[in-house]
Amino acid sequence: MNQKMKYSISKAFFGLLFPSLVICFISSCNQDKNSDQDKQEQMELHKPWLEQKQQPIWTTSIPDFELIKGTESYKDGMVYDVSKPTITIYKPPKNNTGAAVLVFPGGGYNKVAIELEGSEICEWLASIGVTGILLKYRVPASGHHWDKDCKCGKDPIKPLALQDAQRAMSFVRSKAKEWDIDSNKIGVMGFSAGGHLVADVSTNYRKKAYKLTDEIDKISCKPNFGISFFPGHMLVHTDNEYGLNRTLPVDSSTPPMFILQAGNDPIDTIQNSLVYYIALKKANVHAEYHVYAEGGHAFGLNRTALNNPNWNELPIADWEVLVERWLYTIKMTPTWSGKSQTPSLKK
Repeated sequence: MNQKMKYSISKAFFGLLFPSLVICFISSCNQDKNSDQDKQEQMELHKPWLEQKQQPIWTTSIPDFELIKGTESYKDGMVYDVSKPTITIYKPPKNNTGAAVLVFPGGGYNKVAIELEGSEICEWLASIGVTGILLKYRVPASGHHWDKDCKCGKDPIKPLALQDAQRAMSFVRSKAKEWDIDSNKIGVMGFSAGGHLVADVSTNYRKKAYKLTDEIDKISCKPNFGISFFPGHMLVHTDNEYGLNRTLPVDSSTPPMFILQAGNDPIDTIQNSLVYYIALKKANVHAEYHVYAEGGHAFGLNRTALNNPNWNELPIADWEVLVERWLYTIKMTPTWSGKSQTPSLKK
């Protein structure tokens, strides 16, 4: 083989090899870039709630703002004296399904369990491709609550929590396109008092509980589905042993509902969720009801505020698998993995 032929073969070989090396280098760079971006998105997603960006839901004036007197404070996962309600957005880092859930933490309408029943839930939702939206609604005395002075249950002067839930639903729906959300796949999920708020906004959506403040308030605040965990305040305003609170007018237009509770709940007894389920079934609403022997009250993904021993070993501790599958069965999400992809919180 002469020198000229060797040179031609070498040139041809290099001509084929060099583009491949360049493509591999670019691909490697892109993978590194995507990996770094994924890591950054995960870091943003799992930042402590106090470090997350909050957005006010009221753009002009806040109805009945004068009823909250104190200064907002945070301690041990609880927020007190909320006068300026906000939402915090937890976007899926990948595989966005288009569905979104507005999350209402519990707290007896006197405080907000912002982490256990709020930010941790939103992180999990984002991990399964659902946008989690955490509502920090106004407290105290913003719904039916325990009054320490009279040592009795009291109705609010104005339904501030319902006002905030209605407004938040309309606000999120107004931002659906901007936030990559399907406006017909926006649901609500709540715990304890937040579970009651789920029922409240799912039945009282035809008329706002406040005077309209802007164009956003004209947008529907009806959820497309609801998820209610150990709801409270369902037994007040009724004379019937198995009757539901009269302020929750369940009818055939009430959205599909998922209810879950532990039978040994010492705070909001099983009768609360039972009467709700009965009312839903009487109205022919698509409703799913899960009751477990043990689990107590005020639990989230991997722990309970009551510090129940060995809580993670109980069947109820895998509730997120049921919720994810239910979202698929009611066609809010396009796929179901067969197991919930719970974030690092679940240990």
